[in-house]
Amino acid sequence: MQVQIVNLISNAISNLQASGGIPEDLTVDVQVTHSKDKTHGDFACNVALQLAKQAKMSPRKLAEILLENIPVDPIVAKVEIAGPGFLNFYINENLHGAVLDTIMDQQDQYGLSKTHAGKKVQIEFVSANPTGPLHVGHGRGAAYGATIGNLLAAVGYEVQREYYVNDAGRQIDILTTSVWLRYLELCDEKFTFPSNAYQGDYIWDIAASVHREHGDKFLYNTIDWMSDLPADEPQGGDKEIYIDSIILKAKALLQESGYAVFSRCALDTITSDIKDDLELFGVHYDNWFSEKSLVTDNSIQTALQTLKDNGHSYIKDDAVWFRSTDFGDEKDRVLVRANGSHTYFASDIAYHLNKYQRGFDRLINIWGADHHGYITRIKAAAEALGKDPKCLQIPLVQFANLYKGGEKLAMSTRSGEFVTLRELRKQVGKDAARFFYVMRKHEQHLDFDLDLATSQSKDNPVYYVQYAHARVCRIFEQAGVSMQDKIVRDANTEQLTNEYEKNILKQLSQFSENISSAADKLSPHIIVNYLRDVANSFHSFYNEKENQVLVDDLALRHARLKLIYATKIVLKNGLTLLDVSSPEKM
Repeated sequence: MQVQIVNLISNAISNLQASGGIPEDLTVDVQVTHSKDKTHGDFACNVALQLAKQAKMSPRKLAEILLENIPVDPIVAKVEIAGPGFLNFYINENLHGAVLDTIMDQQDQYGLSKTHAGKKVQIEFVSANPTGPLHVGHGRGAAYGATIGNLLAAVGYEVQREYYVNDAGRQIDILTTSVWLRYLELCDEKFTFPSNAYQGDYIWDIAASVHREHGDKFLYNTIDWMSDLPADEPQGGDKEIYIDSIILKAKALLQESGYAVFSRCALDTITSDIKDDLELFGVHYDNWFSEKSLVTDNSIQTALQTLKDNGHSYIKDDAVWFRSTDFGDEKDRVLVRANGSHTYFASDIAYHLNKYQRGFDRLINIWGADHHGYITRIKAAAEALGKDPKCLQIPLVQFANLYKGGEKLAMSTRSGEFVTLRELRKQVGKDAARFFYVMRKHEQHLDFDLDLATSQSKDNPVYYVQYAHARVCRIFEQAGVSMQDKIVRDANTEQLTNEYEKNILKQLSQFSENISSAADKLSPHIIVNYLRDVANSFHSFYNEKENQVLVDDLALRHARLKLIYATKIVLKNGLTLLDVSSPEKM
């Protein structure tokens, strides 16, 4: 209904411009909001206040002539002017009752639209380095990205979900070397494990796999090759220089084939675990894109050549630089180091060029909040490649802090101290995890309370919503009537006249608008809040003695059964968008 009212106001503005009542060059983004006070109608719009200065008349006067030009529409019972020039819209109450028939007819399609049919969008999310298991921090980006995909599909987009596998570069070298060093320990070599290597138990597990298959084939006496290494950080050295020196030794001793054994085993094991964890978390991808492929198919060289041809790169100190300052970045960025190796940034540029070339109407990268400084340079690169940077959206997901018993739990992949996404799912269940992760705006910090997520009380929001769904099922079971029964579907809803019933009717009619808003704003929390409101209205309705559903008056009984059945459909459809189940018994 919000969209319909926006269209009515837009038509009024166009009519006034065409008749010369207001200037033709007025620009405004018409915004319609739900009224907080029901005495002020169902919806409100401040467009007269926005346009008054441009129209060179008072807001009140402009509101009056807008009102005169708003087309007649059956959804609107009346429009009133309030205060300095607000337009308050009152919706025809009979239409709220009619929404039940629409819900009955459309079932699991209710709320969906084809607004963006024919458009393609790609969402790239999580894309965690395959250097360890996914932890609860990754879980928020996974839940957010997956839900955004569902929402965009719900408004008509053709959605591709992609995971960018960072299977090349220094982090993979550190991972590979960490596994080899644990392998050496399994071969009874004695040494101090590097402070900057990956410490988790999963490294031992991967090393053990290599050892079981190859025995001591890759054993090299550490006394022989470690004696000339620089000092590690605990001994007063630089941990980065120390781990890099070990990587060089590993590559020299193992040579390409031996090094590949450890690298392949580590990548295959961790990537496989990541895929399994995400699938069990209800997160499904259409494409897993390998960073390494950008090297093998010369995509990086192609991207660098394009920047050079466009005049946006130069050589300084034997390195190749991108003129990102020409596009608003704070400093130019290195693309190829003096030693000839390309940077992560060069890989990212090639990856984004590849995305643009695949013909999507929109590209959405979901990144962690720590990547804030990276947005300007990647958009600069897109523009330098001759692509439209506005096509690329990058919502940032803030960190999720995990609490148990009031205490914050630690998370660090390198140190090995973290709670994995798998552990979280097993402890609180997929439903609670998915729901909690998208409860807040993505740009806000999230404190995930494990105790609350596992509690069976109205304070637990996912339990509260799911219980509303289960409660409807129980009422129908007690009634001994099928939800598909003709007496329910054909029930006359004119008897649904009390405030509880009218409130539920109004909320059910707003489902599609909430989906559209959540999709347009990339904000799943809008659906969460909506479902909580619907559940709260239903529970409030149920808890009032005057609202008994299974009353002797059969006409009223059937009308109320129809109302709660429609409520069940909307709750289920909303939970499905969040990939949360709708239990029939709890």
